[in-house]
Amino acid sequence: MVLSPRSLGYARYALESLFRNSIEPVRLHLITDSLEDKSKLTEELTLRQKTEGHFWSIFAEDDLKDAESSLFRGFPNLKTFRKGHPCWRKVTDPLLLSASGEEMVLLDPDLYFPNRFCFEPTPENSLLLMWQKPNCLYPPETVRIAMTEGVSLAHHVDIGVAHWRAPVDLDWLDWLVGRLDCFRKSEMHIEAIVWAALAMRMGGGYLDPSLWHCWHRSQYSRILSKLGMIGPKVLRGEPFDSIKCFHAGGQAKSWLADAKQQGILEGGSSLTTPGEVLPFVELTPQTFEREQSLKKMLATLGYYTLFPAH
Repeated sequence: MVLSPRSLGYARYALESLFRNSIEPVRLHLITDSLEDKSKLTEELTLRQKTEGHFWSIFAEDDLKDAESSLFRGFPNLKTFRKGHPCWRKVTDPLLLSASGEEMVLLDPDLYFPNRFCFEPTPENSLLLMWQKPNCLYPPETVRIAMTEGVSLAHHVDIGVAHWRAPVDLDWLDWLVGRLDCFRKSEMHIEAIVWAALAMRMGGGYLDPSLWHCWHRSQYSRILSKLGMIGPKVLRGEPFDSIKCFHAGGQAKSWLADAKQQGILEGGSSLTTPGEVLPFVELTPQTFEREQSLKKMLATLGYYTLFPAH
């Protein structure tokens, strides 16, 4: 998990639910920026979290400098990519902490685990990602660069949870991040484009969305917000009794603390059966351009003024 102490306002509840509800021992590697950040996260885990039965370690960016020099030798684009937006290190840094054959289960810090659960089996040679309804691949010009280069992209990817194994084809990954021309603009969402490309390159599928659930700012939730129903009240309609994981993406992460205090997030179930893996669906250029045209039309009509993104 790539985690900044600045995110602990919601991430501490995500961590607490993970340690409390995982029926398997978790070996959690927290990846952060500075030594000061590392000290703050150490304080969080030693003084505020109940980690009995689990294992954890924390790495500042410079702690992995030697591993980067060794693993990414001859891969200049990956070295540059690692120093871009902090979210991009969710792609690079797990590779620096994993030996050949080891599974890498990547977790975002805005995940909540409402029930006793176990993770899905990590495939040997492919990738598992969460599924979400909208297309979060952004910016559009980077998506078009990928498609022009012949890079296939998976549709509906949500990168709250990702399962894969070391080693990874670093030659191709270095080529990809170089061709995406992403270094001129440190845009967080480019990470999703990389995962979408990895999905189609490696194969695999989406984690069962009925168990691994991503919050979606639907039209219904936008109307509720417009009527003044915000925060935890919006989350009351989520299926916490029947899911393994809730990804509180976007605005929803700011509601986790209040929702936790109000008892909204707890499910009380035990979910230990693996869910069905759904095959990745490719985002075609035609579909992408159709979606972009729809967004442009909605913006022209004032939809996003009436129902803003946040």
